[in-house]
Amino acid sequence: MATFTPADHAALIRRYFQACNDADYEALVDCFTPDAVHYFPPGLPDIPWRSADVIARKWIWCVNELGSQWTIEKILVSHDSPEAVIEWTHWKNKSGTALRGDEWYRFDPATGKIAEIRAYYAAPADRAVQINELFAFDYAARGYHLRSE
Repeated sequence: MATFTPADHAALIRRYFQACNDADYEALVDCFTPDAVHYFPPGLPDIPWRSADVIARKWIWCVNELGSQWTIEKILVSHDSPEAVIEWTHWKNKSGTALRGDEWYRFDPATGKIAEIRAYYAAPADRAVQINELFAFDYAARGYHLRSE
């Protein structure tokens, strides 16, 4: 069995986000095990997303329909288990809104690919605000992106 390092896992997450931003189906599918699952908080239709194919198609829809782009704010990778956690921002450029949150990743030890993602939002999606994020947290002072790149 292959051995994957924390650096390998971090690189895969970065490759996954680039594939999302590029709406690249093949690159997205290549990041996941075929039976991967992406979990979300309540409120979205058709969740969880089950399979690399479904995950890829859903993110491509977001890019095409919402103008979605994503930035990674922080990555922490476990040194002793095939897991990682990140903070991200989902920029919905067509509506001028954004959502911040975290994701926990579980990697398949045999392939190093993403087997599971569990998404957590920083705040409930509130249509009355432009950027959904933690209240009174100084994103600018902490070096977070303040707009889509």
